Amino acid sequence: MNIVIGVLIPFVGTTAGAACVFFLKHTISLGLQRIFTGFAAGVMVAASVWSLLIPAIDLCGDMGRLGFVPAMVGFLAGILFLLLIDRFVPHIYAGGDKTEGAKNGIGRNAMLMFAVTIHNLPEGAACGAIFAGVLKGDGAVTMAGAITLAIGIAIQNFPEGAIISMPLRSEGSSRAKSFLLGTLSGAVEPVGAVFAILLANIVTPILPYMLAFAAGAMIYVVVEELIPEAGEGEHSEVGTIAFAVGFALMMMLDVALS
Repeated sequence: MNIVIGVLIPFVGTTAGAACVFFLKHTISLGLQRIFTGFAAGVMVAASVWSLLIPAIDLCGDMGRLGFVPAMVGFLAGILFLLLIDRFVPHIYAGGDKTEGAKNGIGRNAMLMFAVTIHNLPEGAACGAIFAGVLKGDGAVTMAGAITLAIGIAIQNFPEGAIISMPLRSEGSSRAKSFLLGTLSGAVEPVGAVFAILLANIVTPILPYMLAFAAGAMIYVVVEELIPEAGEGEHSEVGTIAFAVGFALMMMLDVALS
C-alpha cells in the first residue's frame, strides 16, 4: 500500500497544480514561471544525485573500484534516450512558438502534451526505480528515501501542472479542459513507475542501471529545458536563486527523512 501511495504522490502534485486554473484569472507571469522552473530544476538535480545516483553506486559496492560503471552506463543511457525522444517526437513548450522534433501536422495542444510527457517520463522512471529498490529488500534503498523522492517530485510537479493548464486557458481552452489536460500531463508518471517496478522485478541486476538511467534522463530535461527557461530575459538571477532553493530543499528532505 505504501508503494501504491508513493507512486501516486507525484501525480497528486501535478493535479493540484493544474487546479490553479480554477482559482487564477490570468496566465502565470514570466517572472513567476522563471521561479517555478528554476525551483523544479534544483529539485530534479538534487534528486538525481542523492536519491538515484548515490544508491545506484551503493548497490554495486561488491564491484570495488568499478562500482561506478553501472551508474555511469545507466546515466549516459538516460541522456541518450531523452536526446532521441527530443529529436524525433514532435512537441512545443508552453509559451513557445518553435516546433521541435519531427515535422508533423498535429495541433498545438497535442504538441504541448507531448512536451510535458517528455518531461515527465524520467520522473516516472525515477519513482518506479527507487520503489523497485525498496522491494528488493536489501536495505540499499529505504522506504523513507523513496517517499522523500516522491514528495520532492510532487513539490516540483505543482508549478508544472499550473504552467501547463494556465497557458492552455489563456489560449482559449475552457477551465475544465485546461485542468483535464494539465492533469493528464502527469499521468505518464505512475504508468512509467509501474513499468519500471515490473521491469526491475523481472531483471533484478538491472536496478542500478535503472536508477542511474532515471537520473540521466532527469538531468537531460534540466539542462535542455529548465535551466534555459529559468535564465530567459532580464533578472535571470531569480531563476538561479529558485534553483538553489529547490536544490537545498530536496537535499534537506533526502538527508533528514531517509
